[in-house]
Amino acid sequence: MKIETKTNTGITIANGISKGRLWTARAMGGIVVLFMLFDAIGKIAKPEPVIEGTLALGFAENHIAVMGVLGLLCTIIYVLPRTRFLGALLLTGYLGGAVAAHLRVDNPLWSHMLFPVYVAILAWGALWLIDRRLRNLLWERE
Repeated sequence: MKIETKTNTGITIANGISKGRLWTARAMGGIVVLFMLFDAIGKIAKPEPVIEGTLALGFAENHIAVMGVLGLLCTIIYVLPRTRFLGALLLTGYLGGAVAAHLRVDNPLWSHMLFPVYVAILAWGALWLIDRRLRNLLWERE
């Protein structure tokens, strides 16, 4: 019989998750959320460096705000505990588009093309740390 506890954030935590694992997952997810909020708000506010950078990637200026809203929606879905898995899937697609955009203009691999991959790894890593079902799905069999 599993004993579960509810934290004040609404996340149900099974007994097998240590506080260290929980806080590591929160830190990883927090980095993802902060980066995505910074990115989305920058695209919605459209300061000059964001406009220049996005135009350099081959997008039209009228697409910038749309990308910002989509990124913000994916982030909100990721933040909500009940929809975190769907949010991670949507963020992965969004970040995959960023990889493709950087690849298209031949940006450097480690700093530009793979940065969205690093963010996606953090997003999924946070889920892997706190969700036993995801760990079982990927490779652990209990």
